[in-house]
Amino acid sequence: MIHSLLKAKEKCGVVGITSIIKNRVPECIYKALYTLQHRGQESAGIAMFDGQEIKVYKGLGLVTEVLTKDVIASLDGHIGIGHVRYSTTPGGTIEEAQPFAVKNPKFSFSIAFNGTITNYLEIKEELAKHGAVFVTKTDTEVLAKLLAKNLMDCGMDYVEAFKLTASEIDGACSMVLVNDKGELYAYRDPMGFKPLCVGRVNDLVVIASETCVLDVLAGFNSCEYDQVKPGELIRICEGSIERMQIISSPRRARCMFEYVYFSRPDSIFDGISVYKARERIGRELARRCPADGDIVVPVPDSGRTAALGYSIELSIPFVEGLMKNRYVGRTFIMPGQDLRDEMVSLKLNVVKEIVSGKRVILVDDSIVRGTTMKRIVRLLRKGGAKEVHVRISCPPIISACYMGIDFPTKRELIAKMMSLEELTKYVEADSLQYNTIDGLLAGIGLPKSELCLACLTGEYPLAKTYRFEVLEEYLGRR
Repeated sequence: MIHSLLKAKEKCGVVGITSIIKNRVPECIYKALYTLQHRGQESAGIAMFDGQEIKVYKGLGLVTEVLTKDVIASLDGHIGIGHVRYSTTPGGTIEEAQPFAVKNPKFSFSIAFNGTITNYLEIKEELAKHGAVFVTKTDTEVLAKLLAKNLMDCGMDYVEAFKLTASEIDGACSMVLVNDKGELYAYRDPMGFKPLCVGRVNDLVVIASETCVLDVLAGFNSCEYDQVKPGELIRICEGSIERMQIISSPRRARCMFEYVYFSRPDSIFDGISVYKARERIGRELARRCPADGDIVVPVPDSGRTAALGYSIELSIPFVEGLMKNRYVGRTFIMPGQDLRDEMVSLKLNVVKEIVSGKRVILVDDSIVRGTTMKRIVRLLRKGGAKEVHVRISCPPIISACYMGIDFPTKRELIAKMMSLEELTKYVEADSLQYNTIDGLLAGIGLPKSELCLACLTGEYPLAKTYRFEVLEEYLGRR
């Protein structure tokens, strides 16, 4: 985890499940969240409607640490939602963990959310003028209280409240909601930044961030699923699925990093296999940035599929020259860059018998700060590599993200601060090349107008223009 969490950090994974079988849902939500653990390791939580009230249990840590057997056994009901979090807005305490609950004398609901509401500061100020009190700095609380206000204004009609809320928020939003009526809702923003799918697995109706959740829940049985369309609201009640298009946008803005890094390779995002996309991206990288080498070595696990595509395209052997220790734990909490660099040595080790005397082509998905790549290059040289040629499947990241990825400030984005020549020297590689935007698009299989490439171009596909410097300061990135 040290490697991935020194790079880019995704915000969350969400799930919502209903079943006609009593007490089956809590265990299924647990399995779903465990499957989505890669999307967030900061906290985990679950909200269950037991027929009388919504009970929420959440805590800081991994799914296995928070949702123990005793916790799952204590939960009851046919319908619930779950969440794993990595924060991109301030706060790392239990109050910021999700699901987020809203209780009112007239209604109650809990939501789990993935993305970033880009105009949440403006919405928060407006809600505060009308008496709203906030206990966190998260956009999730702002979204929940905006929805609660709109629910009151719309006479407790959830569909109308969602329509009004969708028209007021901007940015990335894939969310699930369970209410005290025994209804499950799911909503995806009109540009479709983040993935969200809906499907059936035997007696279950499932909403999840990724399709791999339904595959895991199905086991050896078959399942059927579809993507929640951008701007679509899903209502599930007593096993029936109602789909409503409540808002539209003339363009799409799927996060390209879902295809490059975030989503599990066995997921399908809007009809495109993530694994196949990464393999094609690796092939495109090989065509545009070939290297004379003896072996292709992936940075585990983020560079593996792209490295395989690179290897196949150039007919250079693919080898696992770096071994990953998956039991080091959440070392990203270690303070100080020196200590984090030292932890890379605990996380990764070189197979000397494979790399010694070889010209190594090292493939990874991205470079953010560059410090981890430098350490890996040094490890390979210590293991006897004759040459190290770095190839990156994603183009240079030069801009911050405000739609749900915790990239650092521009001052820390090394591709923004250094020329390619300077960066090559910094990471101590014999050569370094990035994929091009055209190569990325060809690999994913979507045109530029269908993706969000803001971190690569600085062009943000948002409905409005915001003072991003103010948002960065609030997010603690300055």
